Amino acid sequence: MDDLNALADEHLAAARAHAHGRSAHLLLRQEPLRQTVIALTAGSALDEHNAPPAASLQVLRGAVRLTAGSGDVDLAAGGLHPIPQERHGLLALEDSVVLLTAVND
Repeated sequence: MDDLNALADEHLAAARAHAHGRSAHLLLRQEPLRQTVIALTAGSALDEHNAPPAASLQVLRGAVRLTAGSGDVDLAAGGLHPIPQERHGLLALEDSVVLLTAVND
C-alpha cells in the first residue's frame, strides 16, 4: 500500500525542482480505474484537456482551481469534486498535491 503523505512530499519536492513545476505518479491502474498523484507549484497549470467518462479530484495539499466552460471551482486541502464532463484545466493557487481518480473506457 502506498503512503499518500509520503508521495505528496516526494512529488511536491520534484515539482519544485522541475522547470514546469509539475510532477505526477500513477498510483493505481486497475482498468478501467486509474488514480494519479499530481503535484503542482503555485501558478503552474495543467492546460485544458478532455474529461474521462468519470473522474474526481481530491486536494491533498494546497489549493487549486478547476477551470471549465461551465464555471471554475476553487478547492482547498480536503476538498473533493467531480471532474466536469467537458474540457477542463487545473491551476495551482499555491503549491499543491491532488489525487485524480478516473474511470476510462
